[in-house]
Amino acid sequence: MDGQAVKRVVIAGGGTAGWTVAAALAKNLGSLLEISLVESDAIGTVGVGESTIPTARRFHELLGIDERSFVCATQASFKLGIAFEDWAKIGDRYFHAFGVTGQSTWLADFHHVWLQAREQGLAGEFGDYCLELQAAEAGKFEGGKGSRLNYAYHLDASAYGRFLRAFAEPLGVRRIEGKIAQVDLASDTGFIEALVLESAERVAGDLFIDCTGFRGLLIEEALATGYEDWTHWLPTDSALAVQTEATGPARPYTRAIARPAGWQWQIPLQKRVGNGLVFCSRYLSDDEAHAQLARQIEGAMLTDPRLIRFRAGTRRKAWNRNCIAIGLASGFVEPLESTSIHLIMIAVTRLMQLFPFGGISEALISRYNEVSRRELESIRDFIVLHYHLNERDEEFWRECRTMDIPDTLAERLALFRDAGHAYQAADELFRTDSWVQVMLGQRLSPRGHHAMGRLMRPEQLSAALANIAANIDAAVARLPQHQTFLDRFCGHPSG
Repeated sequence: MDGQAVKRVVIAGGGTAGWTVAAALAKNLGSLLEISLVESDAIGTVGVGESTIPTARRFHELLGIDERSFVCATQASFKLGIAFEDWAKIGDRYFHAFGVTGQSTWLADFHHVWLQAREQGLAGEFGDYCLELQAAEAGKFEGGKGSRLNYAYHLDASAYGRFLRAFAEPLGVRRIEGKIAQVDLASDTGFIEALVLESAERVAGDLFIDCTGFRGLLIEEALATGYEDWTHWLPTDSALAVQTEATGPARPYTRAIARPAGWQWQIPLQKRVGNGLVFCSRYLSDDEAHAQLARQIEGAMLTDPRLIRFRAGTRRKAWNRNCIAIGLASGFVEPLESTSIHLIMIAVTRLMQLFPFGGISEALISRYNEVSRRELESIRDFIVLHYHLNERDEEFWRECRTMDIPDTLAERLALFRDAGHAYQAADELFRTDSWVQVMLGQRLSPRGHHAMGRLMRPEQLSAALANIAANIDAAVARLPQHQTFLDRFCGHPSG
């Protein structure tokens, strides 16, 4: 299709992935394209991706989405990070906060100074110097344009899909109801020509976006792209999800609680709580998982627990011929750091930047796939990090501790262990602060660090850290409680 203009875009599948793609394309490229979305009311969506990271706010700004309208429509709450409980060792607790910790310079990142101060007995906890962490622990929050906080959202994924549909359809997206019965391929090129529905309606297009979930109806069943399995690094393969009544004010953070064969999530929304247990089926049966989750949730169940199977890994190509897989159809690295919705958003952003208006070429496909894979591999490494660095004594955790890990992660861990250095490469999602918080939280203590802190006299170093902490304490004291802000933001009566 090199040189053949691309105008007709067909999105297979709705849900969060399909409607995110439709909304972004219609808002930013709508006058240049004809966008159709095929979905069936008879096919459910996974719909448990209830947590985001701060990149969602930037994406909404690109689309011109009003934050208040979004938060109220999706029953969202605000998120300042993730509390990890019992991960490295039972009884441990640490926080991956979304903000910047301390004050870094061109010479060295803040954690090097903190490590020097800790060596001299002058430092508090690492989290004492992060505004978002301290606000989260105090249950405080304030959003809006003037907010100093770096934050994300907890949301109802099904409601989010409906919200995006209501946003996209007035921009010209044509929704076609029906199940896909067949994918027609061109005999000469192997490109997709059309989707044929059970009704016999034929939906032709130039570019097809596969948002059909784990099944990968276009990218895999039609195009046989292939899947690279990562379960030897990420052995969890199952999740139970259930909604419960709220038992108290919504916390402005996600809880991730390590369990003997996986971990449990707790995500507070405005009127309910999302819960789930991610586990490895080799170490925990479905019945045992149901019993474990039932024992450990708080509040009455509003839904029956739903079992979801998955396999960590990635399609060998996210873009193959004239088909691009986005969302679960492109791969999955498990929900620990809430990256699924981000990966949808960044995928459609990348597509808009590399859109093949003049025709699909191997150069465009190669660039898209290269950048997509590099980002996904760095996310994979970040998640493997949480599992690999542990001192727990259950069989599942011993396997994670002793498994071979990707060379890219091994190099990072060696760099931090030996010299305290962490970094964020150009195409990576997670910041230096994120790597440092998790490595320290998982009990990786550097043997060395940059000596910049020794340039300050002990009293200067102590005073500088105390000043940072005092400014954060004062800022947190001025913030309203998260639940109070949320009620006011969406016009709910207080109390």
